[in-house]
Amino acid sequence: MTSDGFVMPQSLLSYSDEYWLCYALQLAEHAYQQGEVPVGAVLVRDQQVLGEGWNQSISQHDPTAHAEIIALRAAGLAAGNYRLPNTTLYVTLEPCVMCAGALLHARVERVVFGAYDPKTGAAGSRFDVLLDQRHNHQIELVGGVLQQDCVTQLQAFFKERRLAQKQAKLHLRDEASLPNSFET
Repeated sequence: MTSDGFVMPQSLLSYSDEYWLCYALQLAEHAYQQGEVPVGAVLVRDQQVLGEGWNQSISQHDPTAHAEIIALRAAGLAAGNYRLPNTTLYVTLEPCVMCAGALLHARVERVVFGAYDPKTGAAGSRFDVLLDQRHNHQIELVGGVLQQDCVTQLQAFFKERRLAQKQAKLHLRDEASLPNSFET
């Protein structure tokens, strides 16, 4: 259950959901190693990968280079169509508003995600984009799958990032306090 009371039916969860979310976690590790927010996504049809991706917004200088968008682009090319019916997207973090819109336009059938995102989640945590019944396409939604693994990966990344920022700030402060040997 999310903080706002939305319950994800566990009957919708299958072993293959855990398998594919583990796959997405491995993709997220690529992002982590590249200094990107560790989010991974894989789009699957009939247990076959159509597209996969990990966050690349920093390295690509592209705010739209989220894992979901990269996976959708790859799948569209592979399928020869921007519509991707009968597919499931597995992603380690609840999709944001931008990604939710793309998933709706692509006609993805199902989204399975790991960690909830209380700041920008568009699958019920912060916004209800994927749950809005007014859309002409409805997406089956399952959240919290391998949640602790996904949260742990994200927390480790941000902990390292904060530590590096703190060390850089201390280093700058130390440099500023050193006497300048060129002064007379």
